[in-house]
Amino acid sequence: MARYDLVVIGGGSGGVRAARIAASHGAKVAICEEYRYGGTCVIRGCVPKKMMVYASHFAEEFHDSASYGWSTTINGFDWSTLIANKDKEIDRLNGIYINLLKNAGVEIFHGTGSLVDNKTVKIGDDEITTDKILIATGGNPYMPPIDGIEHAITSNEVFHLESQPQSALVVGGGYIAVEFAGIFNGIGTETTLIYRGDQILRGFDQDIRDHLAQEIVKKGISLELNNNVASITLLENDKRRVTFTNGDVKDVDCVLFATGRTPSTDSLTLANAGVVLGRKGEIIVDAYSRTNIENIFAVGDVTDRIALTPVATMEGHAFADTFFGGMERLADHDNVPSAVFSQPPVGSVGLSTEQAKKAFKNIDTYTSEFKILKHTLTENSERTMMKLIVDADSDKVVGAHMVGPDAAEIMQGIAIAIKAGATKTHFNSTVGIHPSTAEEFCTMRNKD
Repeated sequence: MARYDLVVIGGGSGGVRAARIAASHGAKVAICEEYRYGGTCVIRGCVPKKMMVYASHFAEEFHDSASYGWSTTINGFDWSTLIANKDKEIDRLNGIYINLLKNAGVEIFHGTGSLVDNKTVKIGDDEITTDKILIATGGNPYMPPIDGIEHAITSNEVFHLESQPQSALVVGGGYIAVEFAGIFNGIGTETTLIYRGDQILRGFDQDIRDHLAQEIVKKGISLELNNNVASITLLENDKRRVTFTNGDVKDVDCVLFATGRTPSTDSLTLANAGVVLGRKGEIIVDAYSRTNIENIFAVGDVTDRIALTPVATMEGHAFADTFFGGMERLADHDNVPSAVFSQPPVGSVGLSTEQAKKAFKNIDTYTSEFKILKHTLTENSERTMMKLIVDADSDKVVGAHMVGPDAAEIMQGIAIAIKAGATKTHFNSTVGIHPSTAEEFCTMRNKD
């Protein structure tokens, strides 16, 4: 029976980073993955989704280019070409992840890992023993128990649709739902986004939520709030007849549920080792990613802390440095920036207005809404919004938010400033790059 210093279950971003770094510190490491190395983000998440977002932008770009003197003829969109090229790139990335592990000296297993006890991992017919176990199995899309749910798909299957749906219903109000609604709409699919709440992107700043909702409707998405799916029926023409909770009925080619994700723990047999789970099935860990069992750890979405790929990577790296590199460090979950690749995209870091009001006695907010320079020659009515939130007593910027082109790229730089403790005075005294959209963060002077 093989003996290791560390066995990692899950070959996504967090697990791969932890395995590589631990091996670089001299540990004997094994890793197993039941699907493809790269995890949700690389294989069927952020990366292929961003490729589809790029694809969906071109129709609007072609249309706007006429105002800049270009004569463009659009001969239609070919779904199969996009999917084939996307698959080719994902295959390449999968190979890169495998090679990274091999080059680091990590032993690779293909199969579902489960716990025999706190020192033994079973992978297929093999059992391997180890000093430490790291679980990095991520999460799975949640499908609600409604009649006909088998006729719907999730974000896992949408990347492999054989043909472009002519009409689609996207269910949910989070970033995955909003992003795929934009993708479908951008490539010409008649798209409806339905959400049971009163506004999309719960947890984001309210002004940002409201602004984005207005913009996606302007772009052609039909937005249904305070409504939900009651049942789905498959019709003879292969359409899905969806009945809503308000009694309305709609026939569509595709129903995509993006109603949250659940920690992937079902196949791990954690009870064999006594690992404690939380209310939502997440693995409970401390600040060092340690479970209630001394030698078992977990990182990434399976812990339900912050479900973002770079966060899982950070947690995996911190774990490896701490327990194998002699460099104790904690994963820092404060002021983590994020983006929603909606159309237009959203960038955010720090506190929302609602959160800041609870955290500080006095806050100041600064908001700017405008049409960016690129659109001034066109008929494009899209408007950008930017917002800064300041602790009035210390002048420290505690939140920054944006809806508009390049929001993610701009917010990455703003996040560094906020992480460093920048004040509004620092923002005011920084010379803006002109003409640019980002300079607006340096010129906002009037409080809301």
